[in-house]
Amino acid sequence: MHIVFTIANNSSVPYFNWFAKQAALQKEHTFTFVALCKESPQMIKDVAEYGWDCYWIPFDHINRKKDLIPAFYKAYKLFLKLKPDVVHSHLFDDALPCLLAARLAGVKKRAIVKADTGFHYKYVPQWMFLDRFNNWNATDIIPPSTESEKFILDKEKANKNKVTMIHHGIPSEIYTKKSQEIKEKLILKYNLRGKVVVGTVSRLIDWKGYKYIIKAAKKVVKIHPNAIFLFVGEGGQKNELESLVRSEGLENNIIFTGWMDRDNIPSFYSLLDVYVHAASFEPFGFVIPEAMMNGIPIVSTPTGSALDVIEHKKNGYLTKYKDADSIAEGVLYAIEKGADFKGKGKQMALKKFEFQEMFNNYIKLYEN
Repeated sequence: MHIVFTIANNSSVPYFNWFAKQAALQKEHTFTFVALCKESPQMIKDVAEYGWDCYWIPFDHINRKKDLIPAFYKAYKLFLKLKPDVVHSHLFDDALPCLLAARLAGVKKRAIVKADTGFHYKYVPQWMFLDRFNNWNATDIIPPSTESEKFILDKEKANKNKVTMIHHGIPSEIYTKKSQEIKEKLILKYNLRGKVVVGTVSRLIDWKGYKYIIKAAKKVVKIHPNAIFLFVGEGGQKNELESLVRSEGLENNIIFTGWMDRDNIPSFYSLLDVYVHAASFEPFGFVIPEAMMNGIPIVSTPTGSALDVIEHKKNGYLTKYKDADSIAEGVLYAIEKGADFKGKGKQMALKKFEFQEMFNNYIKLYEN
């Protein structure tokens, strides 16, 4: 089989690099990659390292309405040339032009991973008809979590016979590769020695529930005055959140680190006594399996990947949505009893979220 992977708005995607590397180890199937982005993508060099081609279709998401039609025509011509058996899209912006182009080019298998499920529903509901159009146009719809699957069926009214839930996967050997040197640098930089450290990694946007973590932190600090909360990320809500931290008197207990280098993240996880996640909805949430694979006790709302693997008070702690008291209770519980979660959580994450498992499930879907 010849499988074409498409993605929009990204010059380089670690997930595609992992897939290119794994695909190079087998001989049965051929892979091609397509990137829809503003400038020539790094992905061309990334996947060439493993012997695969990557094609660039110019596309600027800022000018989405103008660029979708030219992107469609370029994808159509490309698929007529390549004659793939499968076109596998990953985000709305590549799915819309590429799946339609694939249909008109005679591609029989058209898969869509719903990696940005819920965005239009929450922010621009008038565009949801196009999510439904993509679902109609696809032969296979792949939600990465049970919550995402339910949303697609209930809100987007997808045909349940098309839906196959496949968890995203990550290579554990990469995301558990810690550096004692980097860890020590982070301890010194943020003055963490002897502290109770709680961390989270995500964009600073309302969807991620940071304001509830801040409210919860005030309750945690009353019991553990030496607790430090590290917020790793950037986003449009940053000024609002910094103002809330000041109003709560938590300037000495909450640190906004900005984004960290991806290579430093496993070492960052190793600093934590608790990982906390307060999102109101997640299509998946990579940070949950990342932290679990590193043996970090997880406190999370029942969303995305957390909902699929955390058993309350057995291998993690599930809180209520948008509830600072519940989050505080979870963090305090994990500080006291989180050692019980570490091994069980890690074992579950390695079972459910190992990259090889996802790769195998995709191949089975293509071969069906």
